[in-house]
Amino acid sequence: MSEEVLNKLIEGCKAGERRCQHKLYNLLTKKMYGVCLRYAKDSIEAEDILQDGFIKVFTKMNQFSFSGSFEGWVRRIMVNTALEYYRRSSKMHSVGEIEEAKDELASEEIMSNINAQELIGLIQSLPVGYRTVFNLYAIEGYSHKEIAGKLEVTESTSKSQFARAKVALQGMIIKKDQNFKYGRS
Repeated sequence: MSEEVLNKLIEGCKAGERRCQHKLYNLLTKKMYGVCLRYAKDSIEAEDILQDGFIKVFTKMNQFSFSGSFEGWVRRIMVNTALEYYRRSSKMHSVGEIEEAKDELASEEIMSNINAQELIGLIQSLPVGYRTVFNLYAIEGYSHKEIAGKLEVTESTSKSQFARAKVALQGMIIKKDQNFKYGRS
């Protein structure tokens, strides 16, 4: 879609035109669902976050100033909505000092046996604190300091949660690979 057409849709949404809102929703829903799915424990929770996020997008539409990427602006709203959802549903528990985590990356052979959908499933199976920090740091690119501010935890808690998430994911990937090699499910 051209930037000109997108800008017309945005202007229509700012004017409250339902047709434009519907088109914009259809344009972005698949990508934003993927963002929400990374933070949610399952698809139902992801859909809830997605709907709440789009409500915020349309109510805050007049705040978009065309100075940056519209998709990036919507993505930030979705991430913040997921974080608010997370804060409402449970508080992350501090896990204390950072443990030294083995930085063994799964081999290319192991990674070749897992597809993106399976990886998303593994990320979803992480405990909520690990999953949230992992997504913010590894996928969204936030610093541990920024994560600490967003989640109202210490920077060391963010680092620890990320390290533990990484170790847990590596363990799940290795286990999945062993099951693949030996025909177990």
